[in-house]
Formats: sequence, structure tokens, C-alpha cells
Amino acid sequence: MTAINAQRDKYNAVWIIFFILGLGTLLPWNFFMTATMYFTSRLKDPSTDGVNAVNSTVNGTAVVGDTRNVLESKFNNVMTLCAMVPLLIFTCLNSFIHQRIPQKLRISGSLTVILVVFLMTAVLVKVDMAPLPFFSLTMIKIVCINSFGAILQSSLFGLAGMLPASYTTPIMSGQGLAGTFAAFSMICALATGAELQDSAFGYFITACVVILMAIVSYFALPKMEFFQYYTESNRSRTPTDEENKLDLLKKEKRPVVGLTEEEVKPVVSVFAIFKQIWVMAMSVCLIFTITIGTFPAVTVDVKSTIANNGSWDTYFIPVSCFLLFNVMDWVGRSLTAVCMWPGKDSIWLPILCALRVVFVPLFMLCNVQPRHYLPVWFGHDAWYIIFIIVFAFSNGYLASLCMCFGPKKVAQHEAETAGAIMAFFLSLGLALGAALSFAFRTMI
Repeated sequence: MTAINAQRDKYNAVWIIFFILGLGTLLPWNFFMTATMYFTSRLKDPSTDGVNAVNSTVNGTAVVGDTRNVLESKFNNVMTLCAMVPLLIFTCLNSFIHQRIPQKLRISGSLTVILVVFLMTAVLVKVDMAPLPFFSLTMIKIVCINSFGAILQSSLFGLAGMLPASYTTPIMSGQGLAGTFAAFSMICALATGAELQDSAFGYFITACVVILMAIVSYFALPKMEFFQYYTESNRSRTPTDEENKLDLLKKEKRPVVGLTEEEVKPVVSVFAIFKQIWVMAMSVCLIFTITIGTFPAVTVDVKSTIANNGSWDTYFIPVSCFLLFNVMDWVGRSLTAVCMWPGKDSIWLPILCALRVVFVPLFMLCNVQPRHYLPVWFGHDAWYIIFIIVFAFSNGYLASLCMCFGPKKVAQHEAETAGAIMAFFLSLGLALGAALSFAFRTMI
């Protein structure tokens, strides 16, 4: 196997595998999020079903009168919190233990657990349960999916960190397509008039198929010569344990702290790497703090001002919020495959990330209902749609740039750890956004 042949990704097979793995990483969570209409319908009090039938809902949020019970009204916020906190905790753990647990076990094991949970969710669609037990079981499943999803995502970014920078793009692009696919499925279900239970069953079975594809793709990855070349190259740059011990016994003075000390003390290695990538890490954290803080907690409650209880009223949030956001987010993530401006050392990248804070007041001043404190400055639907387009595109593009550049600011043998650290700060941004979403919605 020559270096020239090995460095060519034949038929873009490795790129496609990473795309499928990225799709499998976020598709489970996106299907849970877009199936909120199904979940909230299972939480209704039997005595109020007739009233709730009169007050139509959009993605589980009342349009006319808010007659929801506590479980219904708090479902979206509790679901987000139960998703993001475990995501943060397990991503943090993976940053420190990824060197002790084999990569194959972390990735394939996580995918298997997620597959089992979704099979269980699909079965429970056909089982009648009381609202409170159903709510509790759903939250347990969300915690489980996002705990193992955190290990999967962090390990996947670490794995991609050993390859050229462009191979983080298919992961980000696959994650973006996951949201688009889920939103499109929800709109198709609305258009066909299918029963919520039938739609939900289709959601979860489709997710199971995609996760199976991801498992098969991962086991095919080590057989690719392109992937073998870079993993072997990464190993060849790492000193052996015997060399480390000899260096410690000799106690030679070195002008620069080498890899030997970092490998003996993995914790020191993590913080040493963080010092080199902290700008990228904090930038991606800020990006997702702003995104999750407003989407979907604030954006899902925006009401159309031009629809008069017509079809646009039914499709306004599914199309303008979920589908448009996920499409533009996917476009932004995918654009980094052909354009990577600004560069990894440019001051413009963190500046552009910080400027996204402006979207918080912009969405708050849209026609979010119900509202108690703030006025409506941007009442027309067009304003909301423009904000969503720029908001989603900037999220996908800037986040993808940060995730691509982070592992490339360190030495090759440190790239996997750098990728895990970047995934941790991505998850930290998600968790902070989930916590802030309560405050942002209350302020309106």
C-alpha cells in the first residue's frame, strides 16, 4: 500500500461513511423533537380531550386557548433539559476516558443501545399507558439516548480529527440533514392526514433503519485503505509505553514539554490541548448556546399574522421553523466542504460567532404568543422567515468551521483528544442554551 494510493479516498467511500455516521448521530434526537405532537397527545387528560380538540395545536403548543395540563405545557422544556444535561455530562466524561475505553466499543456500543431504545419506543406506540408513567418513561429514554449519543458524537469527532480537516464536514452535514429529514417527515405526515400514532410509528422505525445503516457503515470503515493510512500514520507518531518509561527514568531535560509527559498524565494532556484550541471551543459553545436558547423554545411559539385559520396556519411552524431552519443549517454545514472562510487563525471567526447574540432579541420581538412584557416589533411573517434563514445558516456554517479547525490547531497525535474536547464544548453550549431557554421564554 503506497502513500499515494492510500491518500486517495476511492469513490469518496470514507466521506460517505462519515456522512452516514453523522446522520445517525442526530437523527434519533431530531425524531424525538419533531414527534412532540405525538408525545403531547399521549399526555392529555381524558376529561379535557374534547376541549383540546377544539383548541388546535401546532407541535404541541396551543394556538387558541391554552388548556394544556402541566405535563403537556412543560414537555418541550423538560425534554430539552433531559437531553442536554446528560449530553454535557457524558461528553465531558468521554474527554477524559476515551483513551481507556476502545473506540470500537464506544461507537458501536452507543449505536446499539440507541437502536434498542428506538425499537422499544416504536413498540410502545401501540401500548396504552397513563400520562404520568408515559411522561416519565419518555424522559428516561431521552436521557438514555442522549447519554450514549454524547459518547458517540464525541468519539466520532475525535475519530475525524485524525483525518484531514475536510472530513469533519460530512459529520456536520449529516447531522444537519438529520434535522431536515425529520422535519420533512413531519410535514408529509400532516399532508397525508395520517393518525398521530401511525406517523410516530413510522418515525421511529425509520430512525431504526438509519441507525442500522450507521452500524454497518462503521464496521466497514476500518477496511478502507484511506482510513487505514491515516490511523496507522497517527499511531506511528505516538511513542510507545516502553519509550515513555525510559524517558522518565533518564529524566532528560527537554526544551519543550513532549508527548511523553502528556501520555503519562492524561489529565494534563487534556488541559494542555485546551490551551491551544480554547478560542474554537468557546466559539462553538457560544454558537449553540444562542441557537438552543431560542430554537425551538422561542421560535416555535411565533404565530402567523397573515394566515386566517387556513392551511398556512397549520404549516407555518412546521415549514418556517423546523424545515427552513434544518435546511439552511444543513446548507451552512455543507458549504464548508468548498469554502472555509475565515481561516482558523482569523479574528473574524470568533467575532462572527459573538454577533449571533443579536438573534435573541430579534426573535423575542417577533409575534411570539402568548406574551406579557415585550412589544411586537417584527409582526409580519417575512421578518421571522428572514431571521430564521440567517440564524440557521450562520449556525451551521460557523459551527462546522469551528469543529473542523479545532483538531487542526494541535499536533496530529493530539487530534483525537482535541476533537473530544470540541465535542464537549459543543455539548456545553447545548446545555447552557437549554437552561437559558426557560429565561428567554419567560422574559417575553
